Amino acid sequence: MASAPAQQPTLTVEQTRVVLSEVIQAFAAPENAARMDEARESACNDMGKMLQLVLPVATQIQQEVIKAYGFNNEGEGVLKFARLVKMYETQDPEIAAMSAKLKATPMTEPPLGDCPGSVLP
Repeated sequence: MASAPAQQPTLTVEQTRVVLSEVIQAFAAPENAARMDEARESACNDMGKMLQLVLPVATQIQQEVIKAYGFNNEGEGVLKFARLVKMYETQDPEIAAMSAKLKATPMTEPPLGDCPGSVLP
C-alpha cells in the first residue's frame, strides 16, 4: 500500500516574505558566500560544471532555511518552495523583488579568479 504524499506546507504571503528574506540572508552569510565562491571558481563558467558544483551548494543553503518552515530537506522541498514563491510573485511586489534577487545570486555571479583557458591567445 502506497503512503500518502507529504503535505506541502502552506505559507501566507507574509510568511513567504520572511522565509525569502532569510534565504537571501543565508546566501549573504560569510560561510555560505565562501561556499558559493568556491563552487563558482571550481565551475569556471562551464555550465555543466555549474550544474554539478554550484547548483547543489545553492540548493543546500536554501534547504537549511526552508526546512524550519516544514519543507522537506530534499530537492523536492526547494522546488515546492519555488512554486509557492512563483505563485505569490504576481500578487506581491516585495516577493517579486526578493525572488528576482535570489534568482540572480547563485548562478550568475562570475568566479573570483581567472579560469584556465578563458583568455584567448
